[in-house]
Amino acid sequence: MQMERLEAKKINNNIYYYYSSWAWKDGKCRRVWQKYLGKPENILRAVEAGGASPLYAEVFQWGLPLALWKESQIADIISNTDLFSPKRKQGLTTGEYLSIAAINRAMSPNSKRSMWEWFSQTILLRLLPHATSNSLTSQRFWDHMDRIDGDKPLEIWQTILKGVVKREEIDLSSVSYDGTNFYTFIDTFNTRCQIAKRGKNKQGRTNLRQISYALFCCADGHLPLYYDIYEGNRNDAKQFPLMLKKFQNLLEDISKETGTPYKSPQVTLIFDKGNNSADNFSLLDSQELSYVGSVKLEEHKELAGISNHDKRFSPCNEEKLESTKAFRVKKRVYGKERVLVVTYNQNLFNTQYLTIQNDIAKAMEKLSIKQRQLEDRANGLIKGGKAPTKDLIERQYKKILSRQYMKNIIKVSLQENRAGNLLLDYSIDSDAFTELMDTYLGKNIIITDREDWDNSRIVKAYRSQFIIENVFKEMKDRDNGSWWPLHHWTDSKIRVHALYCTIALLLRALMYRKVRLQRVNVSMKRFMTELDGIREVVNIYKPKRGQKKQPQQTVLTKTSPLQQQLIEILNIRMEENPF
Repeated sequence: MQMERLEAKKINNNIYYYYSSWAWKDGKCRRVWQKYLGKPENILRAVEAGGASPLYAEVFQWGLPLALWKESQIADIISNTDLFSPKRKQGLTTGEYLSIAAINRAMSPNSKRSMWEWFSQTILLRLLPHATSNSLTSQRFWDHMDRIDGDKPLEIWQTILKGVVKREEIDLSSVSYDGTNFYTFIDTFNTRCQIAKRGKNKQGRTNLRQISYALFCCADGHLPLYYDIYEGNRNDAKQFPLMLKKFQNLLEDISKETGTPYKSPQVTLIFDKGNNSADNFSLLDSQELSYVGSVKLEEHKELAGISNHDKRFSPCNEEKLESTKAFRVKKRVYGKERVLVVTYNQNLFNTQYLTIQNDIAKAMEKLSIKQRQLEDRANGLIKGGKAPTKDLIERQYKKILSRQYMKNIIKVSLQENRAGNLLLDYSIDSDAFTELMDTYLGKNIIITDREDWDNSRIVKAYRSQFIIENVFKEMKDRDNGSWWPLHHWTDSKIRVHALYCTIALLLRALMYRKVRLQRVNVSMKRFMTELDGIREVVNIYKPKRGQKKQPQQTVLTKTSPLQQQLIEILNIRMEENPF
């Protein structure tokens, strides 16, 4: 039989209280255990205030890094990387370095020099306890990343992806393809980098060397499937067949891995008109790969010129297609008879109409300034300098009218008066503007081989191209995009950079896919923000007598209903090492 009692002990004229348990042993009442409670004033303070106050608290990023770490573990990022780049069992492995870099890119991209500063403020500090400030210097990081040389980045990626597709049962029936480019600040005379070249930059930085990046992305979860980087001056249409062959090889490998055939008609490729050419369509035909793309209106004027109110248009009576109507024709295009679906979308019309109105206003303002300058010279108000020639003025106003449709809407005439002075006149051709609104505006022409699909399904497939456009937009976001900053100037380092940036996209997409499958309708940005808002607070207390370590209490910050829902869906828990 045990008894428990409160004991008071006087030590150095101070009273200390203990709670103890006593029991009979060998015929004597002996103390089994005791718990120190403290001085009377400490006990009172604890009763009134709920316990001793902590010395300080440490706050760590918890929700987002933990969810990303879990996805990286499920996707076997570490083991698949170490398979291609093994090392002795000491310190961080190459795969662990790559996972850390990918998680950083998915959360808050920064340079390798500040990697430890970020890492030490996250839950990753406990998940990878052997990571230290010395091991996460930029030099140690690249000592390991240099082991991923040659073709290893793409080999690692394909191994990871095949496992993801098989494990998650990813639907590859709809795949989008597109390319983009990223400008760099690599020096013009740097000969160690052959990938960065000058070309037509999509962000207007044509004065800088750029890197081109091509990506296949599936509609199921917006997962990146296959990527590659190539010279910044290479034409998209010329890169398309090279990427298509590599993607077909990947599909064959996935088929062997999963036992599921991925060939037409199972896979439909969606791409934009920038990849159009006779050779590319011949390649699609030879590979029996179904496709949905678009063609330029100017290349099919007989279809573009059809009135938007033509009786051939039929409404697409499906969700999210309420403002769309379409009709289809067959026409010989790129060496073969193909299906063309002509569409009119009222929302697209509204956007294009406002854009044209804005372009007209800007062009009219510039032409007005040019007109006034010529009139002032003709009236003797401007006397200095050399008088502009006819060729010069023509080049100037053609540049002003360089925006789409402007030269058709705004008519400009240049005349010479009796004194030999040039005068400019301009006006809006209302008939041409009216015809443009009734024909070209709001219209698209889709090209496909999917004759068995109805118009609505074809339109939806074509519009799914926005998926990959959003991925590129996400990558280029300066706040939470995965690509920037880029502080590398050799081809090998840039290829590794592209690898962990693409893995970052994959980890984000895998998490987001799970949430969307549970019918939680939030944007990717909101999803990431909500997870990032969940922090871990570690309260550190003063050690009591006899304690060597400081007592700790770990709690999460208050979570909203949405945050709690995300925690449950992603199955992340407050455990020391939950995986």
